Amino acid sequence: MTRRNQRLVGIIAAIALVMGGFGYLGLRSRSSGANAAQTSLVAADLPQAAATPTSSARTATSTASADALKKKAAAARKRAKALRDRIAKARKAAATKTPTAAPTPTPTKSTGSGSGSGTDTVGSVKKGAALWKQDGITASLKDSGVSWFYNWSPEPQGVSAPAGVDFVPMIWGADSVTSANLATAQKNGNTLLGFNEPDLGEQSNMTVDKALELWPQLEATGMRLGSPAVAWGADQDGQWLDKFMAGARTKGYDVDFITLHWYGSDFSSANATAQLKSYIEAVHQKYGKPIWLTEYSLMNFAAGAQKFPSATNQAEFVTSSTTMLETLSYVEHYSWFAFPTSTNGQDETGLYRPDGSVTKPGEAYRAAG
Repeated sequence: MTRRNQRLVGIIAAIALVMGGFGYLGLRSRSSGANAAQTSLVAADLPQAAATPTSSARTATSTASADALKKKAAAARKRAKALRDRIAKARKAAATKTPTAAPTPTPTKSTGSGSGSGTDTVGSVKKGAALWKQDGITASLKDSGVSWFYNWSPEPQGVSAPAGVDFVPMIWGADSVTSANLATAQKNGNTLLGFNEPDLGEQSNMTVDKALELWPQLEATGMRLGSPAVAWGADQDGQWLDKFMAGARTKGYDVDFITLHWYGSDFSSANATAQLKSYIEAVHQKYGKPIWLTEYSLMNFAAGAQKFPSATNQAEFVTSSTTMLETLSYVEHYSWFAFPTSTNGQDETGLYRPDGSVTKPGEAYRAAG
């Protein structure tokens, strides 16, 4: 190649480099514009990110926010668990006390207004009380107009019921299935409630197989027998109660009525009453047996949620729910949770205080039926 041609090639290469540089700069400019636009959109959606120019800083901020939310959620779950534990402790304490040698005899029911007038009458054969022993409990039972009560135990544990108020014994869990407890239950009534919330670890915590294994001992009492009371899902296929009932049918075991618990987290009285009715109807349609609703109230266990409605709100639900329950012919009995106020000194869902005074929900429950 001649020197002239070499210079010409060099000039052409230089021009190519310059043009390539302009192209690269153009591409980079378009890329930067796109990134800027994307950043602008993100900033519009997440204003808090505007002050964090780097992705690592944004990640750190997001992580810190997530950690804070996790801590709040954990604290809320801890409060909800503490509430459940208080309820569980009260139930278990009632169920595990040593039976007394002289159980309260079962009286004959009478009828009355349930107006709190102090007479030995009951207001509704359906209305009952889920309770533990509390000062003045006999007078409170008399005032309330209930026709029956239970305490998660095979015997009344020192509660002297007024005339017209029956005690209904219960076998709480696997450890409660003893010859002594079964004999005590027979002395204290003619109806027996089955296991308490076997589907929950903090309650009687039983497998379906274990419950079916023990069931013949409950049958042998000859008492009218209620199903285990599951905490939830009694209307659903494949859940604890569905499996138990299928096993009982296969083995030819007796279950005379279905026992239910229900807690509403919707604090609208109308909504909660409709939800409760729908649940009861679905369970009755599924099994075709009478229903005993032995625990119910408005109580929200969700993390971070308000646990109880106002006393006025709770009282409105008492009125609307008991009115509904009285109209369902297949609902034989119901009992609010709980008849006494909480042992922590607060009313919570309770109806009667230790001094005998009545809460707003208690006034509504007294008028029911």
